Amino acid sequence: MAGGGKDRDARAARERTRTYQARRQFHDGQVRRRTRDNLIAGIAGGILVLGIVGIQTAYFVAGPGAPAPAPSSTSTPAPSGEPDPSPTPTPTP
Repeated sequence: MAGGGKDRDARAARERTRTYQARRQFHDGQVRRRTRDNLIAGIAGGILVLGIVGIQTAYFVAGPGAPAPAPSSTSTPAPSGEPDPSPTPTPTP
């Protein structure tokens, strides 16, 4: 049983290698997941910002936030209680 120490060392080395590779796989999976999550969050945030800008624009252009139309002057006179003067002169006796 002189080779028992070497066998034990080899087994420990295999276990360390297996543990290292498992940790490495786990870490790589986390990196991929974080990258994917950041991409999804960026796209969702961009869509949210565009939606907010669109809603604000619609609100201030067509909704209750739109400015009231200013009254414009018209060339037609408003009727008054007085009769219009006649354009033709009346003969005097």
